[in-house]
Amino acid sequence: MTSGTGHKQFVESLESFTHQHRSRQWEGTFADYLEQIVHPQAALATRNSHQYVWDMLRWMQASEGGSDGKLKLFSRELYGIDPALERIVDYFKAASAGSEVGRRLLLLLGPPSGGKSSLVILMKRGMEEYSHTDEGALYALKGSPLHENPLCLVPHTLRAEFRDTYGVDIQGDLSPFCQSILEQEYEGDFMRYPVERIFLSEAKRVGVGTYAPHDPTTADIADLIGSVDLAKVSEFGDEGDPRAWSWSGAVYSASRGLLEMIEILKVKREFLYLLLTLTQEKNVKVSRFPLIHVDETILAHTNLAEFRKFLQEKENEALLDRMVIVQVPYTMNFRDESKIYRKLIAQAPTFRDVHLDPHALDLAALFAVLSRLKPSERDDLDLSKKVKLYAGEDVEGFSHNEVDKIRAEYPDEGLAGVSPRFVVNALSNAISRSEAKSLTSMEVLVTLKDSIESDARMEAKKKREWVDFLVTARKDFYNHWVKEDVHKALFVSFEEESESLLEKYLDEVEAALDKREVKDPITSETRDPDERFLRAVEEKINVSDAGKHTFRQEVVRKAMVAYKNGEKFTLDSHARLKEAMEKYLFEERRDVLRLVSSISRPDDEAQEKIAAVEARLIRDYGYDRHSAREALNYVTTLLSQE
Repeated sequence: MTSGTGHKQFVESLESFTHQHRSRQWEGTFADYLEQIVHPQAALATRNSHQYVWDMLRWMQASEGGSDGKLKLFSRELYGIDPALERIVDYFKAASAGSEVGRRLLLLLGPPSGGKSSLVILMKRGMEEYSHTDEGALYALKGSPLHENPLCLVPHTLRAEFRDTYGVDIQGDLSPFCQSILEQEYEGDFMRYPVERIFLSEAKRVGVGTYAPHDPTTADIADLIGSVDLAKVSEFGDEGDPRAWSWSGAVYSASRGLLEMIEILKVKREFLYLLLTLTQEKNVKVSRFPLIHVDETILAHTNLAEFRKFLQEKENEALLDRMVIVQVPYTMNFRDESKIYRKLIAQAPTFRDVHLDPHALDLAALFAVLSRLKPSERDDLDLSKKVKLYAGEDVEGFSHNEVDKIRAEYPDEGLAGVSPRFVVNALSNAISRSEAKSLTSMEVLVTLKDSIESDARMEAKKKREWVDFLVTARKDFYNHWVKEDVHKALFVSFEEESESLLEKYLDEVEAALDKREVKDPITSETRDPDERFLRAVEEKINVSDAGKHTFRQEVVRKAMVAYKNGEKFTLDSHARLKEAMEKYLFEERRDVLRLVSSISRPDDEAQEKIAAVEARLIRDYGYDRHSAREALNYVTTLLSQE
């Protein structure tokens, strides 16, 4: 995309956003509100906070044109934690329907840098955006520090009639503050009470709030529910006057919306009881005042260490029973993990002028995921195979239907291991030391190894384990990737050759299975199937002589399924056969590759071949000059060791 085209598209996106989110300001009396707002859309006027969040999530889905079940609010920022996101969506769906789930505090539990905070931030920003739309319009009593629903003005004796008239119920009571305003300024005439449209904003402390206990030992509950404002006591003459109370607590600022509680289990127990009572009963108790109705969703998060400490105290059992706990583990798909790194480094100026070779981030992601895995109870499933299965790749002897059973072996898998922050910090250090403004996969491995060994917080045993994961990532994955790149770049006709080789293999296999001869297309002579060729291919992926028949039947079966479905059977249709074909072709050109990449003083012809390979690596496979040269040298070293 050219910069001019990108600029034009971005301007169009801004204009579309402005049009879609153009806010319709509104202000009037409660009588006006009933006539203009409630009468045409009473159901929207009586939404509670859980219903509002649920409507926001559905609106986000619809506005993005989504109908595939994926949550569009999170899809561009969070990767690999779909099960956790689905559980959160289910929570709000159930809560919005009025189930008991809505009376439970939602607690996100997971390791550091796992996406908990990002998830909550996205929800808060989504609510802010939604409140600027017609569908998300919210109205409140003007000047209310709790942004109260105007319908709380309706006396309880008239609420049954309201339900009969509009088909919906009113929940909640006026706050002491608004009750005082109603009596003092409007002489109890609630029809004259002013109402205004509000727009959720964390910065303006309207419907979105955040509380973080920086020092739990000195934290004051007034940070949540306020305290007497001594400056106003002299004005109103009584500490019990609601107008002399400071309504600046986080609970009030988040009313009608969402309150984020960071590291919630670090707070004092009285804080927790207040929050859980607020969630369950929709009210808080403040000295001098009766119960204050507050409608808000509390979304809390904490780390594993604090949670385990919390579990050890028996008196916390009752508190746990009033929470819905959603685990937010690290992603177990290395391709999703790689997307996280791409997102993080795109935000860092350090990375903007630095080239990363095509496998650098995937390789770092592999290392991270390996550290999060637990050994399977199955002897035939090592960690490398497990990584491939979790990434949706084919593994011989396993079907994709078995992945859920494998995950079920360890429900807490992914709650420990290397964090994305550890990897990105290591990459940043490597880039700051790079003079070539280019980072290769091998340089990434080296810098990760240095970061592990220099980490004073880590025990020696864990250091050895993590270094072993680096070795596994290189041997079981990177070596194959880089050899495949160089192979393809070296032979322009690779795709044609491999497809031709596939056709030959299929012809020979079918003849061998049917125990018939093969007819030469040129001489028309017949001969026995080329068993030597078949075994040369199959041995590249360690298919034993005893297992060759089963392997061949599997290949033919997949080819027949593709044919019946009207599809072409290609190498991509069978991952292991593709690997075998690539290794077969690679082996045949081994000497040519050595010639091209290892001559210390190449002549013009060899130099031309080297330049052509490098150019194709750069043009077609995402390398730059530095990483292309390093890839060639690395593959040459691998060949010399075989």
